[in-house]
Amino acid sequence: MSKSLGIGVIGCGNISAAYMRLAPLFKGIEMRACADLNMELAEARAAEFGLRALSVPDLLAAGDVDVVVNLTIPAAHYDVSRAVLEAGKHVWSEKPFVLSLEEGRALADIAEAKGLRIGSAPDTFLGGAHQLARDLVDSGAIGDVTSGTCFVQSPGMEMWHPNPDFFFKPGAGPVLDVGPYYISNLVQLLGPVAKVAAISSSASEFRTITSQPRHGEKIPVETPTTIHAILQFASGAQVTMVASWDVWQHGHEPMELYGRKGTLHVPDPNFFGGELRMTAGANFVNIARAWEHPFSVANDAQGRANYRTAGLADMALAILEGREHRCSLDFSLHVVDVMTTILRAGEEGRVLDLATSCTRPEALGPAAAAALLA
Repeated sequence: MSKSLGIGVIGCGNISAAYMRLAPLFKGIEMRACADLNMELAEARAAEFGLRALSVPDLLAAGDVDVVVNLTIPAAHYDVSRAVLEAGKHVWSEKPFVLSLEEGRALADIAEAKGLRIGSAPDTFLGGAHQLARDLVDSGAIGDVTSGTCFVQSPGMEMWHPNPDFFFKPGAGPVLDVGPYYISNLVQLLGPVAKVAAISSSASEFRTITSQPRHGEKIPVETPTTIHAILQFASGAQVTMVASWDVWQHGHEPMELYGRKGTLHVPDPNFFGGELRMTAGANFVNIARAWEHPFSVANDAQGRANYRTAGLADMALAILEGREHRCSLDFSLHVVDVMTTILRAGEEGRVLDLATSCTRPEALGPAAAAALLA
């Protein structure tokens, strides 16, 4: 049996460089080709990382590509992932996996019929800080988690992104764009969500781009940009989540979990590392025990731990080893169900039950993480 699977990438925008740069860190995957509707973009990425530039049809037909990484815009995720599956290849999608439960179930049916795997970002919850949080929750260090909060707030993307239009269209907004990091981490820590309530709004009808090259151009806001939600988990825990692109500054922690015996202050789930703090009762305690997790080691120019493609590598190795992968279809589909149900609850002003459930992904401790590295 092959020791690695060939990887092809569809969508050669900004995020593709991170996948291509970091893939060599891991076992089980070998980047081989890339494609984009803009062939010049594909050729530039291919030259940068020593890959073959192909048309999309040629990549889907390539005999040495086993898994296709779907890095297209969210609105195209379903169509592209469906084409990948129909071509007989496994698919890994950037977040959000799809934009509706119906789309996800349709892909699941195709994958099951063809014996193929589907995985989806984010995989940041596999980072050392979040896996230490998982270990502390599982060991009962803070007791049963009864409640929590998470805040993902900023003034938006139009001041730095060259083409921020899609962030403010249906299929994006803060819940679907940034929410996957937070909700994925909550589900891996606490288990599936049972029901949600939400209120949503937008601060303005238009946003003014202040980045280049479209400085001063106005773009319409077509999706809520501030959402306040309450998530009730099957475990009984309830977590308040606030996601907004209408906030200039705030003082909230990214995520806090409140247990019967103490509190966990969890770093930003958008990143693999960060400082995790814990209290026993009201007092902070030292949790710097023997936890040498390889995905906590800083490895980028900003001094952060960045192990993007860890989830892709875990899926590839899971295919080769015949086990379940951590960023699984059921897990990713439940996260989509949580996000879309939050948006629907905000529109309707009601408490809504989730239509799906999932099991928590298997924990990725230090030894298991090291086993993913080349």
